[in-house]
Formats: sequence, structure tokens, C-alpha cells
Amino acid sequence: MPLSEHEKRLLAQMEEALAVDDPRLVSALTGPSKFSRNRLFLAIALVLTGIATLFAGLVAQLTIIGVVGFLIALTGSVLFFRAISTPGALISTPSGGNPKAPRSTKGFGDRLQERWDQRNFEE
Repeated sequence: MPLSEHEKRLLAQMEEALAVDDPRLVSALTGPSKFSRNRLFLAIALVLTGIATLFAGLVAQLTIIGVVGFLIALTGSVLFFRAISTPGALISTPSGGNPKAPRSTKGFGDRLQERWDQRNFEE
């Protein structure tokens, strides 16, 4: 179900308040992608090396080699998922807001309460 215009406005106001309250979080979520090709290639190499070592342990019938191969492949998998997972643009800075703006003296909850009170008087 799509959001109503009122809900969209509320969401935009909440995003604005978050951008003012915690600019470092906003810059972390909207910043450049931290996708690293070197890390990705290392992760793929580790996964392939781990699988090859695992099979070598199976062929040689040595359990310890199979376990080491599994651990290498697991490490490569973890690195792979860390390399491809980025926060993305979950929160957009409204109207080109400056993420390095000085912090407000009022808390996030105080500003939300003020906006809520203003909206209640307007409606």
C-alpha cells in the first residue's frame, strides 16, 4: 500500500530531523560505496582455495586438511559478503543539506515534539 501525502511529508520531516541531528550517520549512509575490488578478488580467491583444499583433504582422507579448507572457504565467504554489502542510500539529505553542519542544541526528540505540536495546531 503506497504512502499517503501526509505520511510522505512526515517521513521527509523525520529525515530532515535526522540529517540535522546526526550528520555523520547520514554521510555514512549516503556516502560513496565502499565496494573494494581488491577485497572482492581476495575473497573469491580464498573461497576457491578453500574448496580446493577441502577436496584435497577428502582425496587424501585427512580430516584436518578438510577442516582447514572449510575454514579458508568460510573466511573467503565472509570477506565476500562484507565486500559487496554497502549501506546504500537509505537516507537522503533533504534539499542538499550539508552533512557537516553544526549540531543543534535541541535533541532529536525535542524537535520532533515541536513539529508534532505545530502540526496539531495547523490541522
